[in-house]
Amino acid sequence: MNHQTFSLQPFPSTKSLPNLKIAGNIARNGNKLTICNMLGGDLKEIVIPPPSNTPSRKHELWQDTCFEFFLGIKDSARYWEFNLSPAGHWNVYRFDGYRQGMQEEKAFTILPCNIQNQTNGLILVLDVDLDKIISVEQAIEVAITTVIKDKDGEITYWALTHQGAEADFHLRDSFIVELC
Repeated sequence: MNHQTFSLQPFPSTKSLPNLKIAGNIARNGNKLTICNMLGGDLKEIVIPPPSNTPSRKHELWQDTCFEFFLGIKDSARYWEFNLSPAGHWNVYRFDGYRQGMQEEKAFTILPCNIQNQTNGLILVLDVDLDKIISVEQAIEVAITTVIKDKDGEITYWALTHQGAEADFHLRDSFIVELC
């Protein structure tokens, strides 16, 4: 099993940033990927959608607080974007190359995640079977990201690394977690 811990950093900004910590761990066991995101800090300053009784596939989740990760096959231009709302809504998009050929990934019809709202934070855990999109022999590269929307409607972008002049989670140089 491959296992790594992570801590996300906000994209540099002249705006006041929320006092948050976003960390977690990611593991690949065979072709099962587990990612755990932990959001802590001054949560009363950010917009966290309430849990939905009927979580479903939704578009444009990144316009609100949203946990994301990008998964690419090593030495391939193809990659996937996974969006996970604290409300339980989700989506997966497939790209042929950098921001090219975006399509909803139909291999996934459900993406259940476990969301725990706690007094001092939020924990979101996702277990996903990668057999639907890649073979177990393929090494993957992952970018772990989060979009945070504060009470004033301001958006901040958090990632393992920021490689561009602007916040851009799609840059392949940002896919720095390697899992075999």
